[in-house]
Amino acid sequence: MILQALVKQYENLERQGKVSGLGWCQAKVSYELDLSKNGDVLGVTSRKIEEMRGKKTVWAPASLIVPEMVTRSSGVSANFLCDNSKYMLGIDVQGTNQRVIDCFQATREKHRSVLKNAQGEIARAILAYFEKWDPQKAEQHPVIRENWEKLTEGGNLIFSVEGQEAQEDEEIRTCWKQYREQDDGERKGLCLVTGRKTEISRIHKVIKGVPGAQSSGAALVSFNAPAFESYGKEQSYNAPVGKYAEFAYTTALNYLLTQRDYTFSLGDAMVVYWAESGKEEYQKCFFDILRPTKDNQKKLKDIFDSLKEDTKVYLENAEMDPEQKFYILALAPNAARLSVRFFYMNSFGKILQNIAEHYERLSIVKPAWAEQDYLGIRDMLNETVSQKSKDKTPISNMSSLVLQAILSGSRYPASLYTDTLIRIRAENGKITWGRAAIIKAYLNRNYGWKKGEGFMGLKEECTDTAYVLGRLFSLLEAIQKEANPSITTTIRDRYFNSACATPASVFPVLIKLKNSHIKKLERDKGGAKIYYEKQLTDIMGRLEEFPKRLSLEQQGQFTLGYYHQQQKRYEKGEEK
Repeated sequence: MILQALVKQYENLERQGKVSGLGWCQAKVSYELDLSKNGDVLGVTSRKIEEMRGKKTVWAPASLIVPEMVTRSSGVSANFLCDNSKYMLGIDVQGTNQRVIDCFQATREKHRSVLKNAQGEIARAILAYFEKWDPQKAEQHPVIRENWEKLTEGGNLIFSVEGQEAQEDEEIRTCWKQYREQDDGERKGLCLVTGRKTEISRIHKVIKGVPGAQSSGAALVSFNAPAFESYGKEQSYNAPVGKYAEFAYTTALNYLLTQRDYTFSLGDAMVVYWAESGKEEYQKCFFDILRPTKDNQKKLKDIFDSLKEDTKVYLENAEMDPEQKFYILALAPNAARLSVRFFYMNSFGKILQNIAEHYERLSIVKPAWAEQDYLGIRDMLNETVSQKSKDKTPISNMSSLVLQAILSGSRYPASLYTDTLIRIRAENGKITWGRAAIIKAYLNRNYGWKKGEGFMGLKEECTDTAYVLGRLFSLLEAIQKEANPSITTTIRDRYFNSACATPASVFPVLIKLKNSHIKKLERDKGGAKIYYEKQLTDIMGRLEEFPKRLSLEQQGQFTLGYYHQQQKRYEKGEEK
């Protein structure tokens, strides 16, 4: 299903002119070697372009369409018209050695094979260059010596003859097509992607752009050991994919990974997404909804209101078809290969609806300073890790599971809930609005607790013991602070974790402390004493006893009750 969807996306991109055709690929090119008609090296021209990376402007290699490049794992394997200095010039940073010479010789033979019947000036100039060029004397050539560091930095080089790029010459393009169509003895079989009998690709091209994977690229489909093979089928013959399908899915995926505006990293995974129609409006809409900011709050609200009212969804005057198929793929590095964290497909409207329901479950009363109405997935995951640590990356596998749960509307992974509670305990009861929102959403979706009631803010009528205990703990802390305004360490710092887990062992102690604080209020703030005693009477009246232990679900209810009571205290106009 993944490969079929990517092949379909390739066909969309090819119609739009965004990717190369069969036998060609996009490659990063740093420099071009300028040749004369006689094959002499006349100069070196930079093909680098200015690019914005963050807030900096850098010079980066240009992306050009060149003949399809080979997949290298080891050994010597030459490309046609585009390669690094080892293959094109027979040199590297250290100079020339036997392996580098072997690379150049392989490139020379490759060009002779492809261009053997060519008669044009550009083709003859390239052949003449390979006849004349001696890697052993490269350092003596004034042009090469002057540009040595640039040429050997590892970037790709191409040929140009009197200003015309070799790969754009029609005769050379024809020669390349004929060369590729030669019978190279590849096995034929039934392609699992297209369902047609065709030549099966032995080695699939690598995928680039997944952080943490090899910089040269990693394979999505690959077998390189007997343990992974079956029925005597080696390498990628074990998963028969035709040459066209292999080219199409790798080209589409590599293109998607270059579109940084429509990809994002999550944990150790890189997430890419696309609509079956190939229209970028769906990608933009999905990105905005999943990564809310304070600047796009109104836009998201309009989209979600349209979903509720079952009316047409628009993004910047472009109408979104809710029945459009939409795909989300999360890839993670795994040595020389890629792991698929998850692949999810559904209609665009259903995905938006699931995300809207997720945001609804996260809705909770917030501090006055909080500007965002929606808590994005990355902000959610950040709530599970210490913001003081150097590595603020959440658990990798959990990140993908959370995203998958949001998209599909399924249950949240337990690790999201437990890690949030662990982080609260580690910080002695520090409950941010984001952490409270996670707990509320988890209890609602996974336990069905108070489903449909919202629980955005304080529910004074709730009689669930754990929730009431959380309210009581907040009130006892408020009494302590009222009696001692200059205090810096409260009962939360010392007793929160115990009160949340084993209330029966802690609350009797806290009640005794409260009595001392009430006596002090009676002397100094009589009105505050009456105010707090009324609240205590109401809350204590909802409790029958202090439980010995609270379950994991009840600990979340306790935390939520504490948070709601705290936010109630901060509301304007509260009188004591």
